[in-house]
Amino acid sequence: MKLSSIRSRVRHCWRKDIRPLLVTVLVVCSIRSSLADWNDVPSGSMKPTILEGDRVFVNKLAYDLKVPFTTLRLAQWSNPHRGEIVVFYSPHDGQRLVKRVVGLPGDTLELRRNRLILNGEPVDYRPLAEELLRDVSPSDRAVQVFAGEQLPGRPHAVAAIPQLSAKRDFGPIVVPEERYFMMGDNRDTSFDSRYFGTVERKRILGQATSVVLSFDRSRHWLPRWRRFFSGL
Repeated sequence: MKLSSIRSRVRHCWRKDIRPLLVTVLVVCSIRSSLADWNDVPSGSMKPTILEGDRVFVNKLAYDLKVPFTTLRLAQWSNPHRGEIVVFYSPHDGQRLVKRVVGLPGDTLELRRNRLILNGEPVDYRPLAEELLRDVSPSDRAVQVFAGEQLPGRPHAVAAIPQLSAKRDFGPIVVPEERYFMMGDNRDTSFDSRYFGTVERKRILGQATSVVLSFDRSRHWLPRWRRFFSGL
C-alpha cells in the first residue's frame, strides 16, 4: 500500500471518527469539571446521611464558576453555608472528600464529648426519627448511636460508635478567613478538619445535593431503589 494512501486513510479516520470523539470527550470532561459532576462514596464517614455505595450529584455552579480542570475562579456568586454538604480537595493528600460544613470563617468552634459548641453556644441534640434510619444496616444499628444535631439553619443526623477510640474533644479554634471547618456526620469514623485542619475556599468544588444512584455492597451491590434521586 502506498504511503499516500495510508496518509489519506489516516486523515479520513481523524476527520470522521477520532476528532469528533475527542471533541465529545473534551466537552463532557469540561462539563464535569466546571458545571456538574457525581462522586462515588466508598466509606461510611457520612452515615446515616450518605451510605457506602451512594453516588451523589455535585452542583459545581452552587458557589462559583471555575476554569475547567483547575481551581481558578472565573466568577463567584456565593459561599458555602453552615450545614451544607460539599465536595473538596483534602489539604492532607489532595483526594476528593465529601463532608459537611460545620464552621464558617470567623466561627469559634469546639467539640466536647462529641457535642459541638458553636460560638460559645452548645448545639442541641434530639432523638432521630426512625424514618431517617431505614437504609442503615442492622449491623450498623447494633454498634452505632444516632441523634439529630440541631446545627443552626440545617438540622441533620449524626452517628457515633462509643466503643471506638476517636477524637471526641477538640478546640476551641477560630476558623480563619477564607477557610471552612468540615466534619463527617459519622463522627467517630470521619477523617476531617479535626485531623487535617480547615479547608481553603478555593479547594471547595461544589455542593452535594442529592443521591443519584445507590447500591448496597454488603448485599452483592443490589440497588437501593428508594435512595435513587433522593435529596440530601
